Amino acid sequence: MSAPSPFAPTRLGPLTLRNRIVKAATFEGVMPRGAMTDELIDFHRRVARGGAAMTTVAYCAVSPGGRVHRNTLVMRDEIVGDLRRLTGAVHDEGAAIAAQLGHAGLVANPRSNGRPTLAPSTRFSAPAMGVVRAATPAQLDGVVEDFARAATVAVAAGFDAVELHLGHGYLLSSFLSPNLNHRRDGYGGSIENRARLARRVVEAVRRAVGDRVAVIAKFNMDDGVPGGLWLDDSLAIAALLEQDGYLDALELTGGSSLQNGMYFFRGDVPLAEFAAAQPRVVGWGLRLFGRRIFPTYPFEEAFFLPLARQFRQALSMPLILLGGINRLDTIEGALAEGFDLVAMARALLREPDLVEAMRTEHRATGLCIHCNRCLPTIYRGTRCVLVPEPADAAVGLSRPGGRDV
Repeated sequence: MSAPSPFAPTRLGPLTLRNRIVKAATFEGVMPRGAMTDELIDFHRRVARGGAAMTTVAYCAVSPGGRVHRNTLVMRDEIVGDLRRLTGAVHDEGAAIAAQLGHAGLVANPRSNGRPTLAPSTRFSAPAMGVVRAATPAQLDGVVEDFARAATVAVAAGFDAVELHLGHGYLLSSFLSPNLNHRRDGYGGSIENRARLARRVVEAVRRAVGDRVAVIAKFNMDDGVPGGLWLDDSLAIAALLEQDGYLDALELTGGSSLQNGMYFFRGDVPLAEFAAAQPRVVGWGLRLFGRRIFPTYPFEEAFFLPLARQFRQALSMPLILLGGINRLDTIEGALAEGFDLVAMARALLREPDLVEAMRTEHRATGLCIHCNRCLPTIYRGTRCVLVPEPADAAVGLSRPGGRDV
């Protein structure tokens, strides 16, 4: 059989997508105090107009305590009307839109949120700037309910899909990791126990939304840290998720926002820009210890593909490949290997219309140079620094951890 065209329509659960290229979740940095803004709508409208089949809103917290920081959306009934403005704008451009649902766990900043966060086991967290206590079983029951409730908000707001965040050291991901989860109850120890919370969440969300929207999960293949989740466990957990039958696809990722954030970026590390974007004390710390916190990984096209192939070999469910995808031949090759969709992030920050350019102009590659200077811009509105900033760009937003800019 010949490989499918990247630009042919395809199915994702109940959805028909106009092509096989989606926008991966990229924190937009334009939700001051969790408010909907025109900047957020414009961010996703540009991607939709540029030809992507689906764009993903990141990061939609399932509860106030599950935010990364105070400038994060919380999925609640009160903002359904605002969210409909966003989903409607994307639909008007002919694209679908997904909401990435998550609880930040150890990656949360409780001082910014004004709420405590949760962890599988008690430990120090740098983002939390202190010790985070192990969640009780009752609190975990509440997390499951929060995910299901957030998913119903997404449906009411007109989202076409929900993406459950099972990666990057966030709460559900941290339970999967033997490095972070040292529990001795039914949520720790064996692979089945460590996967219990994630599987409960996936089931609860599916039961809450039925077949009205697609349900996918962003799933860590490899934490990128010693003793963390790796293929020997992650393949087994993915098999359990496939066996349960509640997901329409897995989006394969790796790395940890808590312990190794550069693992899922690759390329240059703009430490000077990171330090300048932080409060003074944090900036000093980054200048002194930044190389330990942000190790350098040379950029490689489709850098997660070698790991993802292991999952394609082992699973029959739909899989979404992401990680450094910039070239049309990479997309074609991934589809030829049996991946159902590909997800692009930084390439679409540089060129929101790249998909349409590939389709109509036969563009072979995007312009992204993997400098990662987009990463420090999340404090004022995520963008490629090589693209002139619009005159009406967001200004005066609050830093996640404290002082305003």
